[in-house]
Amino acid sequence: MSVDLVEVVRSGFRECVHRGSAVVLAPDGEPVVAAGSVHIPIFPRSTNKPMQALTLLRNGFEPLDDAELAISTASHFGEPDHVELVRRLLDRFGFTEDDLECPPDLPFEEQARAQALAGHDRGKAARRIFMNCSGKHAAMLATCKINDWPTRGYLDTGHPLQQAVLDTIADVTGEPETDLGIDGCGLPIVPVSLVNLARAYATLATAPESSPERRVADAIRAHPRVISGTDGPDLRVMTATPGLVCKIGADGVHAGALPDGSSFAYKIDDGADRARLPLTLALLQRMGIEWTGEHAELATPAVLGGGARVGIIRAIPGAF
Repeated sequence: MSVDLVEVVRSGFRECVHRGSAVVLAPDGEPVVAAGSVHIPIFPRSTNKPMQALTLLRNGFEPLDDAELAISTASHFGEPDHVELVRRLLDRFGFTEDDLECPPDLPFEEQARAQALAGHDRGKAARRIFMNCSGKHAAMLATCKINDWPTRGYLDTGHPLQQAVLDTIADVTGEPETDLGIDGCGLPIVPVSLVNLARAYATLATAPESSPERRVADAIRAHPRVISGTDGPDLRVMTATPGLVCKIGADGVHAGALPDGSSFAYKIDDGADRARLPLTLALLQRMGIEWTGEHAELATPAVLGGGARVGIIRAIPGAF
């Protein structure tokens, strides 16, 4: 059962409410906050990318550097530096953009999208390498080549790589086996409860140095722009919170953990992006993070009227 988590207040009037479920776990894994349906599986969407990247490391993938590992976990915005990292990864293992099996798309970031569209209609401008999951797909191709697995049809649930991903997610989350879905990029997606999703991020954040789990966490921490893009929520939150490792997922999912093992995960029912930052920062505050100055403003984005601030978006006081 969902609960009211975030409200939009305009001119002193509650205009909208975003409902959902959220959990905060203490370093020992016990819930500090449990609002809504935190034990019922949801589709984690791109919050599962760090676990997919962990699978690749466990199966012989060796990135050149942390940036290459970060792009393998990314929901990137299709900006030039993102595309260059994906291209470098493809080139290194002898692949081209045509080998990617994610769907063509346009860059998410406004300027990169405008450049892609210049002189083209949408159908010609969209490319697989621009798709926000292309880094993950390029790293999956590399892992297939390393293991002599088929590089065609790597999206299929029965492919050895996807079987390895399922094993890794089961290992890290402890989630019981259940029916799979298909994510936006075409890959299988495993339903995971918010409690187990938060615990998985705590496992990554607190793993021993140089372990595959810790390598994934450290690459994300070191390159928050690579895993997102200009003004992306993960970039903004990790910049404001040293040591945090976090990852958004489509349709209102977010999860993360601090170095001490405290962690959070949530799902916003209507998938509204505007509810993300207020909710994330409110949950981090429950985890002991204090917000001041410009970071405090992230927790209460402005509602505008005639170009002036007439209200706020905020986590509902007392909701958790």
